[in-house]
Amino acid sequence: MANKKYRIGVLPGDGVGPECIREGLKVLESACGKTNVKHELVNYDFGGDRYLRTNEILPDSAIEEFKKLDAIYLGAVGHPEVQPGLLEKELLLKIRFKLDQYINLRPVVLYPGVWSPLKDKTPEDIDFVVIRENTEGLYCGIGGVFKKNTKDEIAVQEEVNTYKGVERCIRYAFEYCEKRKSRKKEKEVTMVDKSNVLTYGHDLWMRIFEEVGKEFKDIKKGHAYVDACCMWMVKNPEWFDVIVTNNLFGDIITDLGAITQGGLGVAAGGNINPEGVSMFEPIHGSAPKYTGKNVINPIATIAAGAMMMDILGETATAENIEKAIRKSLSSGKFKSMDAGKMGMSTSEVGDLIAKSI
Repeated sequence: MANKKYRIGVLPGDGVGPECIREGLKVLESACGKTNVKHELVNYDFGGDRYLRTNEILPDSAIEEFKKLDAIYLGAVGHPEVQPGLLEKELLLKIRFKLDQYINLRPVVLYPGVWSPLKDKTPEDIDFVVIRENTEGLYCGIGGVFKKNTKDEIAVQEEVNTYKGVERCIRYAFEYCEKRKSRKKEKEVTMVDKSNVLTYGHDLWMRIFEEVGKEFKDIKKGHAYVDACCMWMVKNPEWFDVIVTNNLFGDIITDLGAITQGGLGVAAGGNINPEGVSMFEPIHGSAPKYTGKNVINPIATIAAGAMMMDILGETATAENIEKAIRKSLSSGKFKSMDAGKMGMSTSEVGDLIAKSI
């Protein structure tokens, strides 16, 4: 977008997050410099350390600031001295829900030079996208407890599916499939659910999938139960092009997808509001035991930066980063994708990819 100057909020977060973001920004600066993409970085220190210091996680005023950004670039969230789940709920989920980032976008890509635990599968076989509904389902936190801490205790958690939420997610999946450069001869969207036992919400998903699918006559429509999907992602990942699914199932199958593509060190994700502000991050956690050791793999964060540029419409910048990642991974310099076993430090990986732009 000519003459556009992007305001990018940077949240390094906890643990290894700051180290990964440092390398992500290094590569981003190199790529944007080549394509003359102007941007301004706005830094935020929200995370575990700030919470321990101030007892504040994410004030509503920050959400209002975020709404004025073009994108958010996140490192990692999670602190060993903070109650598990607190930061994830009050920082990550709050951002997703308050900014209505209703799509979770997860490319599952096996890069050249990266080992996959799936025997005989190549980068041509593992190259699909999971589109997960990101603001409804079981993650709404609706439910309650009755007679807690007794033998009569009842715990209820409700799954919420709205026509609006499901329709916009499924429509996004078809539109994304339509424009995606697919290796498959015939583009395909596969809906994943458990409609054989989860009756009401999943019936809604089935009906909307059929309804929206009629508008996209050139795209093949597929369906799989989530347990079968997990099996096929391991046995026949080449079957998949674009998967669309609900919040819970998407959360689960994307971690399975990550391990098939070589691990969390190369898996990037985006929380997308197509009409608003989106957030991009590696899908790995904060890995506190590696903090400050300069041994963590930053490729997932770097790939998230490429995704951010693509969603912002800066396709050339995104492609340059992706090509640099592939070139670097094909160089033979990497021994592994695991922290401490790469054969290079975190900063050396960033340097190599930045120089490959």
